[in-house]
Amino acid sequence: MISLKPNGSLHPWRFRVVIGVLAVCSALISWRIVELQVMDGGFLKNQGDKRSMRHTVIPAHRGLVTDRHGEPLAVSTPVMTLWANPSILIDHESRWDELARALGTDPKTFAERLRANAAKEFIYLRRHMTPQDGEAVTALKVPGVKSVEEYRRFYPTGEVAAHLVGFTNVDEAGQEGLELTYNDWLQGVPGKRQVLQDRRGRLIKDVQVVSNARPGNDLAMSIDLRLQYIAHRELREALKNFGAKAGSAVLLDIRTGEVLAMANHPSYNPNNRSNLKPDMMRNRALIDVFEPGSPIKTFTVAAGLMSGRYQPTTVMDTRPGTMRVSTLTVRDFRNYGMLDLSGVIMKSSNVGVVKIALDIGAENIYALLQQLGLGEYTGLGFPGESTGSLPNHRDWPQIETATLSYGYGLSVTATQLAQAYAALANGGRRLPLSLLKLDEAPQGEQVIPEHISKQLLTMLRGTVDGEGGTGSRARVPGYQVGGKTGTVHKTENGGYAKDRYRSVFAGIAPISNPRFAAVVVIDEPSKGEYYGGLVAAPVFGEIMSGALRLLNVTPDDLPALQQVELPPLQAQEGSRG
Repeated sequence: MISLKPNGSLHPWRFRVVIGVLAVCSALISWRIVELQVMDGGFLKNQGDKRSMRHTVIPAHRGLVTDRHGEPLAVSTPVMTLWANPSILIDHESRWDELARALGTDPKTFAERLRANAAKEFIYLRRHMTPQDGEAVTALKVPGVKSVEEYRRFYPTGEVAAHLVGFTNVDEAGQEGLELTYNDWLQGVPGKRQVLQDRRGRLIKDVQVVSNARPGNDLAMSIDLRLQYIAHRELREALKNFGAKAGSAVLLDIRTGEVLAMANHPSYNPNNRSNLKPDMMRNRALIDVFEPGSPIKTFTVAAGLMSGRYQPTTVMDTRPGTMRVSTLTVRDFRNYGMLDLSGVIMKSSNVGVVKIALDIGAENIYALLQQLGLGEYTGLGFPGESTGSLPNHRDWPQIETATLSYGYGLSVTATQLAQAYAALANGGRRLPLSLLKLDEAPQGEQVIPEHISKQLLTMLRGTVDGEGGTGSRARVPGYQVGGKTGTVHKTENGGYAKDRYRSVFAGIAPISNPRFAAVVVIDEPSKGEYYGGLVAAPVFGEIMSGALRLLNVTPDDLPALQQVELPPLQAQEGSRG
């Protein structure tokens, strides 16, 4: 009789193998579960989130740039940027022509670009579209085409304030002007938003805002947009009328050191830079240097008065209108004979100032010019600003002493010269300049005694209002104006050109109670006249007239506001400057 036993008893080793395998599998599965859920849980969750959770950028707009009254000079406007995933879009060729037309792109060019980038997952289709145009494209729902909100910088005043404000690049980073100088201040901090997406990048859920966007800080400039428009307009007209190469104008508030207007030509439109040339971007008032010529004579006379060796009534013998200094022949426009110091400035006598300089020494003139800020930065912090040059010698040769006295052999910017005249107008106190609106005036530094500055203001008034003065075309009806003309030969091949000039006028108004100082520089006038008194002085007069009226400065002579007769636009005695 055969007894029946369990199969395991027939093959005990097989049973044990099966049980062992099952046990090992159970242990492996249990270990894997522990590993996935406990040991690697955080890592795997993070990897999963990376494939489904995304952090999108919340754009932050750049700070507003305004003039001193809050008028916008630079604003950030919302725009839409379209991008595509070529690896997806490449499979939908039937939609390419429709998409290209909506983007305003040639279909053939679009197709070639897409095929060239087929392996990529990101390309820009078009940046900074208006929201309306961008939404028209996204409404087509072409696979692989996405949009993102951004901001674009816009400059409402166009070329009027372009050299001061500057501009940003496509990513809203400052590239020129105050946009560059104060980039960190103006630039906002983007925020982050956490979203859930599928494997094709489509939004499933807006999870949460991780961090809010922080907009940039606003910037209030010192300029008055009304005066900036006037300076821009008058400078443009002067260049047109006299066929000049370029020009600059600077207007300062002498009580605070604020720049109220700074215009340059040629200019450019920062909203459309397709034909922009590097030469057009230069803020010439702060970058271009030149020999100032006759406006320096004011400070030569100031140094003479400060030495105690001269008084306003001191008479200078300028006969016969020339004098020899070593190998240099110094010439006046004509023989002015005997002149007091007021006459020396009014007639712009080279002989008169050279005699003062040789008497008191160039060191005194140099020291005063240095204290007035020539040869150093103005403190505006403008990118690319020039310092000019102020020569200094251990032992001053007579020729260098002579040329320094009437403004040759040194170089300045228009803004430096305006700062020097502002110090003279401010009772001899030099203030640091500012392109930002100030809440209170800085202390400044006394560089010219107050009583001497008042004497000089009276002398400068004679240049404009006196009979035969070189700056008569700078007159402003109803106001006392003072200033100094300059007609400077430009350098050429190591010497001076015979027929290329810079026309300069530096002045102050009103003389009775100074408020403003301004400098106008016209480079290479080629049509008609080139004298500073005929080319630059009228521009000064128009700019100053606008400033005095718009800022409600009390007139000195109300009846004179009704009408004033200016001399004809032709060379007049002494107008060479």
